[in-house]
Amino acid sequence: MRTLEEVQATLQIAKLKEEDLQKTIHCLSFGENVSSADYCLMERTTRCANKLKPGRVWIRGDKDERAVLCSADKTYDLKIADTSNLLLFVPGCRTPDQLTNSQDSSHVTHTQIWGFCNSYWELRKQRPKLKKLKKLLMENPYEGPALVGQEESTENRYTMQDLLERIQASEEEIKTQLELIHACHIDGYWRMLDFDYEMKLLGHVTQLVDSESWAFNKVPLQTSLEELAPLEPKEMIEHCLNCYGRRYTENDKVFYALHEDKVCRGMALLLLQNAVKFNLREFQEVWQQSVPEGMSTRLDQLKSVALVDRTTRPETICLLRVEDLPEDTLERFNHLFTLREKWTEDDITPYIQDLCGEKQTTGALLTKYARSSMQNGIKVFNSRRPVAT
Repeated sequence: MRTLEEVQATLQIAKLKEEDLQKTIHCLSFGENVSSADYCLMERTTRCANKLKPGRVWIRGDKDERAVLCSADKTYDLKIADTSNLLLFVPGCRTPDQLTNSQDSSHVTHTQIWGFCNSYWELRKQRPKLKKLKKLLMENPYEGPALVGQEESTENRYTMQDLLERIQASEEEIKTQLELIHACHIDGYWRMLDFDYEMKLLGHVTQLVDSESWAFNKVPLQTSLEELAPLEPKEMIEHCLNCYGRRYTENDKVFYALHEDKVCRGMALLLLQNAVKFNLREFQEVWQQSVPEGMSTRLDQLKSVALVDRTTRPETICLLRVEDLPEDTLERFNHLFTLREKWTEDDITPYIQDLCGEKQTTGALLTKYARSSMQNGIKVFNSRRPVAT
């Protein structure tokens, strides 16, 4: 252990003035069995400091996946960053800004080094990987209450804790996605509704609205449950109203305002699910007839779920849901350009918007992953990869 006299002698050799330095002098020494394998550093930037709190971060990922770090509501990519400087772990060591010069004279503090490393985990906020969520829930979709004498399979059901262990996303992001895909909490498990069953529920609701001549923005909950109870469980009817409407209270009674765009989109998906391509004009006529009176169908309601082709005669429309496309950015662009050689910006934007990172635009993605050109006075985008001959 160095003494104060030894430190002062070293300062003289180094031609440093003691009065220019802090009064507290740290004397470092290595402890026994010090190793770089015992510790790992993680960057905690000012930007994410409030999100990363002790005991409130998790590293998630299956064995075949690259690990990510999640806070309660954000997801971060983990990347090893090497540094040429040796990073020392010194418990109790105080930085210059934490010290004061209140002491009358210099004094030595002996501090032991617990470990060292020459790399750290660098954090970068990223989009949560949520495609796997729907894939897991579709292993055993809910098709309605089991018939008398029949038992529903209990395999491939997932609690929230199961999903947290399997999905590379924060709990808040998973909950948001569960609501987006209309998942339902049934008997302690999160379940996706079978599409035909979900449309059956929506059909019951819209037919009731028409038969009772209700305004679609004022659907009474209690009356709906009583009228449809002989057909489906009340909790399923209420779940359907929550998915396709907005709940509100008026004079102590609960009502739902059906969301026009969501209902119209649902009916369109029902019409398109079994057709490779649909004559656009015929589709629009049938589609308008399928929605409750007072609702208006518009093609912009189908952004990211259906694609219109105006280059054919007659014009056509087909099902193309963004949720079915690859999650990786490059793979997504490659797949889109196999479906269509040239895209207008209006057509491709709904299918790449979810790929945008923080402060990133679809224009920046198109610049990086596509090549633009003019066709009949309209800007179009095609693949940067050469076409095989």
